[in-house]
Amino acid sequence: MPSLIDIRRRIRSVKNTQQITKALKMVSAAKLRRAQDRVVAARPYVALLNKVLANVAAAVAGDEGASENPLLARRPEGRVLLVLVTSDTGKAGAFNTNLIKAAQRFMAERPDAAVTLETIGRKGRDFFRKRGAGISGEYTGMAKAPYADIAAIARKAMETFRAGETDAVYLLFNGFKSVMAQTLTIARVLPAEAPASAEPIDYIFDQPPAVILSDLLPKYVEMAFYRALLESTAAEHGARMTAMDAASSNAAEMIDNLTLHMNRVRQASITKEIIEVVSGAAGAE
Repeated sequence: MPSLIDIRRRIRSVKNTQQITKALKMVSAAKLRRAQDRVVAARPYVALLNKVLANVAAAVAGDEGASENPLLARRPEGRVLLVLVTSDTGKAGAFNTNLIKAAQRFMAERPDAAVTLETIGRKGRDFFRKRGAGISGEYTGMAKAPYADIAAIARKAMETFRAGETDAVYLLFNGFKSVMAQTLTIARVLPAEAPASAEPIDYIFDQPPAVILSDLLPKYVEMAFYRALLESTAAEHGARMTAMDAASSNAAEMIDNLTLHMNRVRQASITKEIIEVVSGAAGAE
């Protein structure tokens, strides 16, 4: 049976852990607000880019030259590039575990394809590096990276696709739904597929539509990468905030149980001492 000193030491340790989890929750809450602001700020640009691209694609629907754009080339998926977006740090519940399991399922579902990984985030990199997976590129510290740095990753993927080194490029990330929920998302970005236009607009083009389409497609792919990272960052902070809140609640419950146990041990010790005193007094008489 643990002594009072051991129980007090355990309570003190749990209280210190609780202070850490509360601090991490507060930090994640502040970072989540900034990450949400970045996601919200990017959405109008994404929506407008999709709308313009859809209308330009509709304008060149019958142009055979436009269909020969290398970013639209469809080939059997013999060589696949999977871009996995995880976090650099842990303490975010099942955030990274779900992504890693999804990546393993993705590779298992394509036994005949050569799947190459590019990892954004330290957790995914470390996991697959230890298991000898083929990693063609790795990036860390990208949560606050500017658009130019993320666009460089997208351009690298487009170059390998144009050169025929890969037949398809997929993005795997956690989309931000709410603080409590993240959406596991697997999106194919190459070959590019222009979004459909519900109400086509009849543009007057200064340049041939096929030329405009070839300029817009790289921006579309870059924005897909950028948006994936923004969504993943917001989802990460939401998951860590939820996990640390649960950890703080569990610590509070553990402190209550340990305090109750400590009081019982102390009461039993006092009762034992009283019995010994009374027994000694009775024996002296």
